[in-house]
This record gives sequence, C-alpha cells and structure tokens, in this order.
Amino acid sequence: MNTATAETTAPVSPPAAGSEAAPDSASASDPVLPASASVSGSVPVPAPGPLAAPAASAVPEAPVRVTVVVGSDREGRFGPVVADWLLERIAERDDFAVEVVDVAAASLPTALSHDPSPSVAAALAKVSPALDAADAFVVLTPEYNHSFPAGLKNLIDRHFTEWRAKPVALVSYGGISGGLRAAEHLRQVFAELHAVTVRDTVSFHGAAGAFDPGGRPRDPAGPSAAATAMLDQLAWWARALREAKERRPYAG
Repeated sequence: MNTATAETTAPVSPPAAGSEAAPDSASASDPVLPASASVSGSVPVPAPGPLAAPAASAVPEAPVRVTVVVGSDREGRFGPVVADWLLERIAERDDFAVEVVDVAAASLPTALSHDPSPSVAAALAKVSPALDAADAFVVLTPEYNHSFPAGLKNLIDRHFTEWRAKPVALVSYGGISGGLRAAEHLRQVFAELHAVTVRDTVSFHGAAGAFDPGGRPRDPAGPSAAATAMLDQLAWWARALREAKERRPYAG
C-alpha cells in the first residue's frame, strides 16, 4: 500500500494595521476626493497621481540544482525501478535541474582516510562535484534490518560541506514498513551534517508488488500526489536557503 502524508497549511491572518501590507492611511477602497474638493471647506486637496506599476523581475529565477542519490548497492536491487519513476516525476517540472549519484556505481571502499589513495580520490571525483554543486538532494533508500544501507552511509560520511545548509527529501521503499525506519534514521544523520530534511516523504510499502512489470506504480495517484507535495517543499527550502546563503554565508 502506498502512503503519503501532507500537512494542511493554517490560514494566514490579515496583516496588522501599520504594516507594509496594510498602511495606516487610506485603503484602496477609500473614496478619492476630486481635485476641487476641500476638507472642512478650506484646504484644497490635490488629485492623486497615477500609481507606479510594480517593477518586473529582470532576471528569471535559476532552477534548483537537485542531486538524486540512489542509496542501494545490493545485487539484484529494486532501487532503479523506484529511481526511474522518481526521475520522471522530477522531469515533469521546470523548477529542477537534476543529476544522479548512484552508490552502486561509486565504488567507494569502506575504509575512511584523510589521505585517500589515488584510486579512491578518482572515485570521489566522480561523485563529490555533483554533491557540492547541488542546491538540494533527494535520497532514495531501501530498508535493511530497520535502517539504511552501509554503502549509503559510506557516501554520506565521506562528505561534509557538500551537505551543509541544504535541504534533503527522502524517498523510501521496503516491506510492510515502506522503508520509513530507514528514512527516520537518515533524518538524524543529516541533522548532524547541518542539512534540513523536508517534512513530507514518499514511501512504497511492499515495493515489489507495488509496481507492474513495466516499472509503473499499480496505483499511481497516491505516490504522484506524495511526490508533488515533497518536491514542492524541497523547492521552497532550496530557494530559501540559497538566497539566505547569498546574503549571509552559513557559519555553522
């Protein structure tokens, strides 16, 4: 069964008097006196001039650079099926520019070193630039023994500044739990790396039976709606953090 959760946004209260959106003086609905009219029959009131049109943005907003991390490296893995579906959902939008980092193709050894060998440095050179250049991430993970794969943790642990002050969306798949326990573990890991995980996720319960032989969800409405909500949140956080870092570098 495919599940997705989304929170309803609370209604926004009207701006208080005196704020920029609600000036102290006359509102747009107040009557306008003609040029010849006067207050108390004495001081003439000039006619109001034409309102200036709001300035149009001269530069279109750059798309969010999102890197999709495929977290499984198990032989016979199901991850590419979910990844292909996810990439199709992202391609339907015009606010993302996407790259893919596949843990299975990274060939990173588990032994960490501050002075990696030439072969390890070459392997990192294939993945680190895509992480560093990203404004945001979507991490796709299965659930192995109530958590996420060791290969994914290895990729995460080999990087630090690449994750900082960036948003992360989580897509999970598995058996009855849909990989949600793995997703919750990843929230703790990314919090330590100063990354922000978005609230909504996409999870596939009983993933092997949730897709048809062509790699399409048997019940596409639920996953598609969940993906839209998650990606909307990711885009908002990516733009907000990108703009904030342009004005004030992150010092965490």
